[in-house]
Amino acid sequence: MPTPLPRQPAPALDLPLVGGRRFDLAAAKPQQFTLVVAYRGVHCPQCHKQLSELDSRLGELQAVGVDEVVAVSGDGQERAEQAVQEWGLDNLRIAYDMDTATMRSWGLYVSAGLTDTEPATFSEPGLFLVRPDASLYSAHVQSTPFARPRLDDLLKALEFVREKDYPARGEA
Repeated sequence: MPTPLPRQPAPALDLPLVGGRRFDLAAAKPQQFTLVVAYRGVHCPQCHKQLSELDSRLGELQAVGVDEVVAVSGDGQERAEQAVQEWGLDNLRIAYDMDTATMRSWGLYVSAGLTDTEPATFSEPGLFLVRPDASLYSAHVQSTPFARPRLDDLLKALEFVREKDYPARGEA
């Protein structure tokens, strides 16, 4: 499984969004960061919790320099729309149809479904910060649905990064 490295170009990401538009990472023009959140799918209660919190706190992310945020999954359009409706996601952009090759290019773990409520395959969670030049700043990847970075911790870290102009690490 390839692992994207900080300070190197982030993998390509061009997916449809719930609501009819597209998210293309190459076209994103954040002032400081784009946040890409890979979630398992509508079947995942931990994802519901994480994305609901993100949806309600986008302003706090913008205040620390994250002005592009998108959640991505391998769910199809119907399941992505279901997540938006059932989880009450009014602000967060939800992209769908991420294929296994794209999941792997981002270094995400891919799981096989265990029940009929899970897709045949889906990615495990990941959280990525990408700079305006499309280079990867940081990656947080899990092989299970648990132990995701807490949003409060991420916000504090981003404040530090801005104040100290702290560089991406892990590139060697």
